[in-house]
Amino acid sequence: MSATTGARRSPDTDADVVVVGAGPSGSTVATYLARAGLDVVVLEKATFPREKVCGDGVTPRGVKQLVDLGVDTREEAGWRHQRGLRVVGGGSVLELDWPELTSFPGYGLVRPRRDFDQMLADHARAAGARVEEGVSVSGATVDERTGRVTGVAARRGPERTPATYRAPLVVACDGVGARTALSVGIGKRDDRPLGVAVRRYYTSPRHDDDYLETHLGLHDRPGVGPDLHGGYGWVFGMGDGTANVGLGVLATRQGDRRDYRALLRSWTHGLPPEWGLIEENATGPIGGAALPMGLSRTPIYRDGLVLVGDAGGMVNPFSGEGIAYAMQSAALAAECVVQAMARPEGPSRERALAGYPAAVRHELGRWYRVGNRAAGALGRPRFMHHALRLGLPRHRLMGAALKLFAGLSDGRDGSAGDRALDLALRLVPPLRDDAPRGTATRKEGIVAA
Repeated sequence: MSATTGARRSPDTDADVVVVGAGPSGSTVATYLARAGLDVVVLEKATFPREKVCGDGVTPRGVKQLVDLGVDTREEAGWRHQRGLRVVGGGSVLELDWPELTSFPGYGLVRPRRDFDQMLADHARAAGARVEEGVSVSGATVDERTGRVTGVAARRGPERTPATYRAPLVVACDGVGARTALSVGIGKRDDRPLGVAVRRYYTSPRHDDDYLETHLGLHDRPGVGPDLHGGYGWVFGMGDGTANVGLGVLATRQGDRRDYRALLRSWTHGLPPEWGLIEENATGPIGGAALPMGLSRTPIYRDGLVLVGDAGGMVNPFSGEGIAYAMQSAALAAECVVQAMARPEGPSRERALAGYPAAVRHELGRWYRVGNRAAGALGRPRFMHHALRLGLPRHRLMGAALKLFAGLSDGRDGSAGDRALDLALRLVPPLRDDAPRGTATRKEGIVAA
């Protein structure tokens, strides 16, 4: 993305673009915009380093986004490389190496979000973005005459000093809470899945595992019971003496109040004792977070407000992966914003901004449609039982499933199987981001843990 000369901040604004949130999506979009010559201010409510509930694993799809951003992903730069995914379920264990593809590297990464997010925020600063920490945004400010977003209202620092940041565009990257979107009436959709993740760190000999380990069919495990239909567990070695251990579960109903922390304790209790995943080895409390899935908050652009990453509900329902899709949607948003800000205010700028939802539909819509349908199937115990029993022993079939699970088909690696998968995906209609007529948006308040 080359520098633009079309946008220069007017005297009555504080920036060309205000970005709310400095997670992976916020720091990514800010980096690209700053490199293009735009004056960008990023408002982060926490101060770094900060904790974030996550599995800490990055698939090759996410690695590609990091490489595109110019991040050094070598092990010498603090990353732990992963060979692939180990799948446990239905009485079988299968190790699948990440595929070597034209568009995606053949390795995954692990890095704690406490370090990962600060690294990306520093990357945005180095590009020229102004990152302000300890600034809590309460909502968008709106021109009463036109209905257009003109900036955000916030409180700064320990004293919670009121402040207003004015800009012609606001990019909301404020996560599942999505305060900015809610302030202008953009709520969740009833027709998209929701998930919950809980995780904890343990000192464990599993810390140096070269595979991301995923446990499927948890409802078949003794002591877990039927509450985890549609869920999976993970054990990701962090390479520092600890393992990130957690559960990802579909939230089957509004106001879901299942005790996910107790479910995690029950599941880890049934794992091999030699792994050391016991209370005495825990390095901190269990953390929980909601997972907004399948493009669950729409529209993702309206009247000067752009929604990116979790703020737009962009977690993949098939895998529960959020980082790759947050960063990719940020890159798509940045390209459209750069083009828009090189044009005068009015219809021409709006046409450029309308390109963002279109780009998300084109690049990600099919993955969300497949993921949304898969989420429904994964929640059925009988389907999971037969799928695991019949699928796991078949390495080639599971290799194709891994590509689908991690969004790794590009149809350009020379593999007939990959080309067939890519063709099948192209035949899937892309998921639209506009709310269907007669579908009410979901009320907020899913209990994360």
